[in-house]
Amino acid sequence: MFQASRFFSISQTIQLSVPKLYSIQIRPLNTNTAIRQEFLKSARIMSDQAFDRAQFEQLLQRRFFVAPSFQIYGGVAGLYDLGPPGCALQAEVLSQWRQHFIIAENMLEIDCVSLTPHVVLQTSGHVERFCDAMVKDAKSGTYYRADHLIEATIPNETAILNKLEDMTLDEMDSVIKNFKIKAPDTGNDLEHPQFFNLMFPTTVGPTTQTKSFLRPETAQGHFVNFKKLLEFNNSRIPFASAQIGKAFRNEISPRAGLLRVREFLMAEVEHYVDPLDKSHPRVGEVEHEILTVWTKDDQESGNGKEFRRISIREALDKKLFNSETMAYFLARIQQFLVKVGIDHKKLVFRQHKSNELSHYACDCWDAEVKTSHGWIEIVGCADRSAYDLTRHQEATGQKLVVQQTLETPVEKEVLKLEINKKQFGPRFRKDAKEVEKLLTAMDQSELAKRQKELDSQGSITLAEKFTVDKDIVGIKTVKVVEHVREFVPNVIEPSFGIGRIIYALLENVYFVRAGAEQRGVLAFPPAVAPIKCLIVPLSGNAEFAPFVRDLSIKMRALGISSRVDDSSSSIGRRYARNDELGTPFGITVDFQTVKDSTVTLRERDTTKQIREPIDKILTIISDLVNSRSTWDKVLETCTPFEQQDV
Repeated sequence: MFQASRFFSISQTIQLSVPKLYSIQIRPLNTNTAIRQEFLKSARIMSDQAFDRAQFEQLLQRRFFVAPSFQIYGGVAGLYDLGPPGCALQAEVLSQWRQHFIIAENMLEIDCVSLTPHVVLQTSGHVERFCDAMVKDAKSGTYYRADHLIEATIPNETAILNKLEDMTLDEMDSVIKNFKIKAPDTGNDLEHPQFFNLMFPTTVGPTTQTKSFLRPETAQGHFVNFKKLLEFNNSRIPFASAQIGKAFRNEISPRAGLLRVREFLMAEVEHYVDPLDKSHPRVGEVEHEILTVWTKDDQESGNGKEFRRISIREALDKKLFNSETMAYFLARIQQFLVKVGIDHKKLVFRQHKSNELSHYACDCWDAEVKTSHGWIEIVGCADRSAYDLTRHQEATGQKLVVQQTLETPVEKEVLKLEINKKQFGPRFRKDAKEVEKLLTAMDQSELAKRQKELDSQGSITLAEKFTVDKDIVGIKTVKVVEHVREFVPNVIEPSFGIGRIIYALLENVYFVRAGAEQRGVLAFPPAVAPIKCLIVPLSGNAEFAPFVRDLSIKMRALGISSRVDDSSSSIGRRYARNDELGTPFGITVDFQTVKDSTVTLRERDTTKQIREPIDKILTIISDLVNSRSTWDKVLETCTPFEQQDV
């Protein structure tokens, strides 16, 4: 899914190196709504604790969750590498996503290539519309994204900002001049805005004749494979396809860490529905789910920025969502985000206003999370109507339709194309096949338009190069009895920015433990923690080694990731290092273990411990990691162990 805003010809694409990049400013949305905190219940995680972003980002890089790509060469803006804990965290989030959507919803998973031919993205509208406006420092040559610069400079000019999405280049230039907006780094004047296409162009093969792009979204792979997917699903809808893969966008000013990058991981769903029936059979399962929403009417009314807390059922009754399927997926999106650790208190679903809808969408809601950067979009859920399939059908002549047998035949009037074959072949000769393909690909709305042209002009023009006279082709109204209904399905698309979800998750779970050392902690839910358990021998005593080895083997057999820290540091310091990695549990092997095969189990957020036999501890950890139990329930059945001070 992408936000398209301006017309832009690919021939105008400007290849730029942007040495100085403007820090993105994201306008905050304010709320007074009190939302129950459903995650991070530890008393140490204080909601009013000041968030130190510099300290947080230093932890992420020091522990190698993430690092700038090619850093030893100075790095490239907007490109990042994931280290071992970052990779493990991403894998766990994707595992939860696959379980929550693909498996639970019986979706059809595909994996399509990143290289996309020019013609595909021209058909989809990306070549013309996938661009942002930028301005240039008249002296230094530094480029800035125009809308972000305007938003950051005049944040209180609501009337202007509400029109920003619809502004032409000249109108943006007027705003910049009227408010005397200068280059933020130098104070220099800015040149007239110009458009910049965000796709990375390339070519396929040595001849450089096959123009292509690195895909800016994964969605088109679904649509061009629709016929095969429909056949695989026994020609029945509704059904959904799903894909996890990389996308690429040549951002003008990629500054904001993982929030604005040039290569990123997406997880997208395309749910195909009957345009006359967008109900969902499982909406009853989520009708009591409470969402925090900010509707387009509330945004456009000027009555402040109040959010609503509303159930799915009430929202449907009030027609806040355009379909049951949209409502169902918004509820499932929230359930997923909370499951992986996004703070429910910081989550809102914002509906796109009319002037910011993408060209393909008739409705769209963004899941936005409050971070230190403001409210950021991490998931978009759009009703793409039949836009993409219709465009690809028109461009290729391939019928991307669903056929349903009608219980009762229907008589109706339709437009029928008739070709005078005797004159058609001799007239068009070698082009006859192409012209016939263009004629037969026309749907009823196109036939109606062409019928008017034939009546008024006596001919029609196809593909801007073929003129067909009415003595060769005719369009007339006929009565038919339909036994089969044929239609292009609509598409509901939940689109997940995995990098943004991970960044929001990292901020949400980060806190600094009270105490003299001010230790940073990442309080991941056990299900997504990169490392589930730390194994710590009390010392380097050789008697501990067999127990440590046995624990590691048994954890691997249970599919639980673990790590051994047998360094000479104190137990407390070793636990603190792994609190920074978000490891939820820690086992200590000590002299008591040698005597009776018991070990202590420490929980990260409360730092409380229990002592039980090894096999029981392994069962407890397995239940905790697989969400079959909670630490509170464990403490109800096991006596806290307080002898060892960590």
